Amino acid sequence: MLALPTASVPVAWTLTNVIHNLGMYVFLHAVKGTPFETPDQGKARLLTHWEQLDYGVQFTSSRKFFTISPIILYFLASFYTKYDTTHFILNTASLLSVLIPKMPQLHGITHTVNMLIFNKTAGVFFKPSRRKIYEVLGSFHFYPGKRFLHKLVLGIETSCDDTAAAVVDEAGNVLGEAIHSQTEVHLKTGGIIPPVAQQLHRENIQRIVQEALSASAVSPRELSAIATTIKPGLALSLGVGLSFSLQLVDQFKKPFIPIHHMEAHALTIRLTNKVEFPFLVLLISGGHCLLALVRGVSDFLLLGKSLDIAPGDMLDKVARRLSLIKHPECSTMSGGKAIEHLAKQGNRLHFDFQPPMQRAKNCDFSFSGLQHVIDKMIMQKEKEEGIEQGHILSSAADIAAAVQHTVACHIAKRTHRAILFCKQRGLLGQSNTVLVVSGGVASNLHIRKALEIVTNATQCTLLCPPPRLCTDNGVMIAWNGIERLRAGLGILHNTEGIRYEPKLKELNVLSFEYKDDATNCLMSFERFC
Repeated sequence: MLALPTASVPVAWTLTNVIHNLGMYVFLHAVKGTPFETPDQGKARLLTHWEQLDYGVQFTSSRKFFTISPIILYFLASFYTKYDTTHFILNTASLLSVLIPKMPQLHGITHTVNMLIFNKTAGVFFKPSRRKIYEVLGSFHFYPGKRFLHKLVLGIETSCDDTAAAVVDEAGNVLGEAIHSQTEVHLKTGGIIPPVAQQLHRENIQRIVQEALSASAVSPRELSAIATTIKPGLALSLGVGLSFSLQLVDQFKKPFIPIHHMEAHALTIRLTNKVEFPFLVLLISGGHCLLALVRGVSDFLLLGKSLDIAPGDMLDKVARRLSLIKHPECSTMSGGKAIEHLAKQGNRLHFDFQPPMQRAKNCDFSFSGLQHVIDKMIMQKEKEEGIEQGHILSSAADIAAAVQHTVACHIAKRTHRAILFCKQRGLLGQSNTVLVVSGGVASNLHIRKALEIVTNATQCTLLCPPPRLCTDNGVMIAWNGIERLRAGLGILHNTEGIRYEPKLKELNVLSFEYKDDATNCLMSFERFC
């Protein structure tokens, strides 16, 4: 057997892959538009675009010589650039599996083992500065026109009023995504009407999924699994997404991964940042508000939740009560966005709303009482100005600023309490304590500023996903599917009996003795400007 000097290993491996990729390019070019049949289908079809080929194809064309030539080239390349006997044998077996019908599994196994051996060799021979680069390169499987890791998940989201889909690979690359928002429709009706949302989901889901797949250049047959939100959310909306997903699962014989909407929000940060478990997460949106300790992909410890309505819901209701949709600057904004926009023009000191639950000995939230106080104050101001409900108050901007600030203070104080408690109990580890904030309300910059004060005071790192990933989207669902696929959690090959669950079932709740201990955590959060 031939052997290469240690210094030639990177060059040899790179040359092998270059020849392999060029060969595969010629290979696909030769069969483009050529009829071929696969052993599992038993019928011919046309290859009309660049796509991953099934191994073991039985070509009916006279171009067999041209399709086999690249394989021979790669075989020769691997022979002359091999750096150890084991690698060469595996390479040979992998190539033979391409030529032998009904043996796609052999290629996958040999390729995986090959890369493991390559990574091991990289760790021994390569300089530390180059080692990571070669390890990453060694984990890729190359195809002309696209490059992705083996696991590919399609994520579908229809829990509320956004129809979204995305394809993500196991490295966190978003290969394609699409979304249809119903915001404009629901603004006109003064809120989300479930049957209307359901109908809009039905009208758009097929188009959105197809757009995501087309943008990713991935066919359904290439997917490793299909992940879909099944809880919590609007029952009628969840039903549309689940029904469509199960049709795809049945048609293409793919595993199904049911997704918990809030868990997907919590884990989105691991797509954009390198965050290790455990970490603290605050999810604040129009439908939910909760604080949890994330200990694993499917391991959440609930620290606190809203006892009534969510902060986003409250802000939307205040915006409707102030008739902000009639304001020329806010007519196309959601309620929460309108409050944030108008608050920049107001003076919060003109109104003094007290944050709720200041004496509560836990980490829960409450917003309905605050909303009631605000409604009474708005009614009083309408009487003072002599206007009827439905008209915009002259003090609307000041009210918006005061409301936003009070909500921010309440959220920050409860979060501060949770951080102190977790640190006291050693639940977050000793180094690099992380607070992740996600959900639609997390995009509010004033609330983020309040949370920054808390994290700075407690030596924590505040992390937020990009704004587009804070709201409902297909990317977070696909990524949660990837996380579960890698961990081997909740992967269903039989979807019989799968149902959507509109109501939020409790995560693992912090035990009461721990909750009582939280009273020892001293609060020192000061009002911010």
